[in-house]
Amino acid sequence: MDLSFTPEHAAFRLEVRHWIEANFPQAIRDKQATGEHLNKEEIVSWHKILHAKGWLTPSWPKAYGGNDWDVVQRYIFSEELARANTSQPTFGLGMIGPVLYTFGSPEQKETLLKPTIAGDIWWCQGYSEPGAGSDLAGLSTRAERFTAEDGKEYYRVNGQKTWTTQGHFADWGFFLVRTDQNAKKQEGITFLLIDMKTPGISVRPIITMDGGHEVNDTFLDNVIVPVENRIGEENKGWTVAKYLLGHERTGIAGVARSKRGIERLREVAAGVLADDGQPLIKDPDFRRKIVDLEIDLAALEYTELRTLAGESSGKGPGPEASMLKVKGTEVGQRLTELTLEAAGHYGEPYFRGFPREGDNVQAISPDFAFKAAPAYFNMRKTSIFGGSNEIQRNIMAKAVLGL
Repeated sequence: MDLSFTPEHAAFRLEVRHWIEANFPQAIRDKQATGEHLNKEEIVSWHKILHAKGWLTPSWPKAYGGNDWDVVQRYIFSEELARANTSQPTFGLGMIGPVLYTFGSPEQKETLLKPTIAGDIWWCQGYSEPGAGSDLAGLSTRAERFTAEDGKEYYRVNGQKTWTTQGHFADWGFFLVRTDQNAKKQEGITFLLIDMKTPGISVRPIITMDGGHEVNDTFLDNVIVPVENRIGEENKGWTVAKYLLGHERTGIAGVARSKRGIERLREVAAGVLADDGQPLIKDPDFRRKIVDLEIDLAALEYTELRTLAGESSGKGPGPEASMLKVKGTEVGQRLTELTLEAAGHYGEPYFRGFPREGDNVQAISPDFAFKAAPAYFNMRKTSIFGGSNEIQRNIMAKAVLGL
């Protein structure tokens, strides 16, 4: 794994940095700085800007919109996006995109992949259910195959999905459904693509502890789905699902953004006074917590780089994706914990429903404290979604340690 920085890499970093500074919309930049939730139009606008530049999907094969960047360039690009605190592009790129170009039929690639890259299709994920979260293979949403009067084959889908991220924005969803009630849990699952405008689909918001509307309950009541919307073979969807989860878990690591978060935490700690009247950054105990976090993040970073190097040589995400997921979410949670600790009592009022419209929070607290508690609450979910950290440790024990 060659991760040396050449003069060409240094020039590439400057190119990326200057382009982001010139093209990342100021309105989105301002919202990101204050931790406000972006609307669909704002997220799509940055997606389309990156797409027009050709920098939206650098890790994809060139035939599907990727480019010839080496692993170091891809690493530099992710660092510069995080450094500028840019927003994430739309949800489907890192998840359903690789599934479509790896497992999709030519027709699916033609009709769905191109508009997904262009930002014209917004995707959501239908995996978790009220009784099947960490034990995803225990899902019960049922899809029954039938032949219609026109002679075509369809599935009739019934069930409920939960924690559907951005389902209220979605044009399409990718769903795991049970098509064989008698097979072993993993062997009776099929992977379906479903148009969210299909009759019988309803989406109900779930308001999280930070007051945001990011996730939803999704209900499917006699939803009719053409068989050609299936990815892969019937009852073989678990293979596709595992492939997708590997990409999701790698993305959850969030190394570059955690590095920017630690920089911000140091700035915050330098401006907050401890009980002795000195800046909090001078407190030995708090400073040790930051250093411990930086050490863990450095180890995580090199694990991610090894994974990227493996992917660049044609190797897909393996058990290292589980390591990235566990340590990445732990680092992110500790980062928000330390930020809330720095806020102290100033962070206490700012949870769901507060402050109310018209409250002048800047007059009574540091600027960063306004979002410290909501960010802390929101990050608690990361050790659960994408396969809980307990499940990931089981995967590592089996795949890495052979237990």
